[in-house]
Amino acid sequence: MTLDLDDRTTDWTSLGKGTLDDVVALRRAIHADPEVGLHCPRTTEKAKAALAGLPLEIIDSTSTTGFVAVLRGGGAANAFGRAGSNGRTVLLRGDMDALPMEEETGLAFASRNAGAMHACGHDAHTAMLVGAAKVLCARRDELPGTIVFMFQPGEEGHHGAKFMIEDGLLARTAPEAAFALHISPNMTAGTVVSRPGALLASAETVHARITGKGGHAAMPHDNIDPLPIACEIVLAIQSFIARRIPVQDPAVLTITTVKAGTGAHNIIGDTAELLGTLRTLSEATRATMHAAFARLVTGIAAAHGATAEAWIDPGYPVTQNDARAVSLFQESAAAVGSDYVTMPAPMMGGEDFAYVLREVPGAMAFLGVAPEGSDWRTNPPLHNTRMTIEEAAMAKGVALHCAVAERFLARGFG
Repeated sequence: MTLDLDDRTTDWTSLGKGTLDDVVALRRAIHADPEVGLHCPRTTEKAKAALAGLPLEIIDSTSTTGFVAVLRGGGAANAFGRAGSNGRTVLLRGDMDALPMEEETGLAFASRNAGAMHACGHDAHTAMLVGAAKVLCARRDELPGTIVFMFQPGEEGHHGAKFMIEDGLLARTAPEAAFALHISPNMTAGTVVSRPGALLASAETVHARITGKGGHAAMPHDNIDPLPIACEIVLAIQSFIARRIPVQDPAVLTITTVKAGTGAHNIIGDTAELLGTLRTLSEATRATMHAAFARLVTGIAAAHGATAEAWIDPGYPVTQNDARAVSLFQESAAAVGSDYVTMPAPMMGGEDFAYVLREVPGAMAFLGVAPEGSDWRTNPPLHNTRMTIEEAAMAKGVALHCAVAERFLARGFG
């Protein structure tokens, strides 16, 4: 059976609401038992248990505890995960890992695990994706293609999507489009927000070590103090960005940690270390900042008679949304009764769904989950120990997953 959107009357909004109790229960179970990193076995077990009995083929990641669940619709029953006579293939992603931080929400289902909290909404992402899988499985015979549900750990700085791609999960399922939702407590509940082009920045970690000559703090002229050299480097970086990087293609380089000294008030240490993050929105600016960081660190140190080394840990690429996929998100938001807002400019946060979008055209959108009665402008944000969500808004997330998958299977990006 081929879907004709002009004739479809599927009420994804009602179907999403019908799953809400189960979605909330799963989200709370995951929230109370958070896991950090690439290996989240209990979270994976909860997600798989919720999917048990559905007509899904499970393919496990070999390097993480992630997995994909493949649903082949009535028009795609003869060939695994391939487009053509068996229809299109679309991927929907939900991430599963938590952050290494202590929860302070006071919720009845708050984290039971010291040093871990779902402060970025991945518990909701996983639960919404499970809800969408249930709804879409129930309508399997009407789907003219294949849906790949990607359950991914290790998004919070651990490159989980990259590892799952290297495991061959995209190659095996061959999606032609990919979509992901990310909740936001600082957007009105139910609102959908996205933009074509760069949505989020590349994210990398920068390091520097300045080596001088330590000695008595009362006689700095006999030493080469690395601490003021480090401070000069920090200021020079900001001046370089302000004067050399165009505002239309920005960069952020924030030094978050400076380590120097021995802990004594009268001793100049031999070394100072810098740690920070680099965010850019293009490969050109990224390359410029890599070169500038190394040049500033080594050059300023040399000017003071010290030596230095600088290095950058490669991080997430820019999250680039395909304009056609964003249009599908916008149409789907209207279909489920959500307001759609175009983000005026990219955000400088990073997201490892960028690895998927580097291989497959698609888009990520934000779903507002500001708690009822709260002020979305002042709510505790993502990565805050007091971050909470409006759970009822997850029904919109379920519906949006279903609607965007349906639209892509029916007509692709046309």
